[in-house]
Amino acid sequence: MRCRLVAFVAVFLLAVIAGIDGFASATAQLRSLGDLGTNDQRAPQEGQKVDVELVLAVDVSWSMDHGEQEIQREGYAAAFRSEPVQRAIMEGGYGRVAVTYIEWAGMFSQSILVPWTLIDSKASAEAFAYRLASEEPERQRRTSIASALDFIAPLFDRNGFDGRRRVVDISGDGPNNQGRMVTAARDAAVARGITINGLPLMTSGGGFGWSSIPDLDRYYTNCVIGGPSAFIIPVNDWSQFPEAVRRKLVLELAGSWPDDQANDPATVIPAQNASAADCLIGERLWQQRQQRWIEDFQ
Repeated sequence: MRCRLVAFVAVFLLAVIAGIDGFASATAQLRSLGDLGTNDQRAPQEGQKVDVELVLAVDVSWSMDHGEQEIQREGYAAAFRSEPVQRAIMEGGYGRVAVTYIEWAGMFSQSILVPWTLIDSKASAEAFAYRLASEEPERQRRTSIASALDFIAPLFDRNGFDGRRRVVDISGDGPNNQGRMVTAARDAAVARGITINGLPLMTSGGGFGWSSIPDLDRYYTNCVIGGPSAFIIPVNDWSQFPEAVRRKLVLELAGSWPDDQANDPATVIPAQNASAADCLIGERLWQQRQQRWIEDFQ
């Protein structure tokens, strides 16, 4: 009887340890779409050559309502269904790219919606678009661009692909207000050979909330993006979003240096073309908000 009890306790402890280890190793939520019949892409081979390894990192913080988040998701899905994006993929040196799509908000809110996926044909591009449209977006609190970049940078390691370029495409409607300094996270990612491009969403129409700033494009240019040929495409109205995403993906997937055109609704701003911005503005706004809470409570 005593031997059975000891054996039971040993098995129980092993199960607990395994559970803790599994929990600790999980760095983010992975929302699987396999039960929707969409998980039919070919498993990547180790070190498969691709033109680009691209992370699409989309802001889902509370500053955007559900409708605006759907516009973002549908904009990316429509882009991968479009002929210009598909041509940019297929006309590359290898004719294939690897893409993953994550949604982010605060320090502990990063969710992998679609894991690394090989896109090398019209069919695989449209399958990727279908996966994006198959799940409802979730809203999360706070805005930590720094934590998003820190989470993203290791995703390129041992992902089964070997790209000529590693690119992060990050969109958001406000500055960093949680986590470490965004410039430190940016510099760490760039040091790993990653280029960070930005899609600042300046869509509040002048009605800026506590966490918004009027010169978000300048903030992204000075504080967020970095690496070879890094650029931003500001979005000033939600009607511009689909075209801005399409153009941005074509530039990133085709590896073309962005040409700024004044008459283009999706204006490209290379990294070196903006004046200085306060890279701690988001943190200052958050501190001011906390101070107001304290004063109101007193």
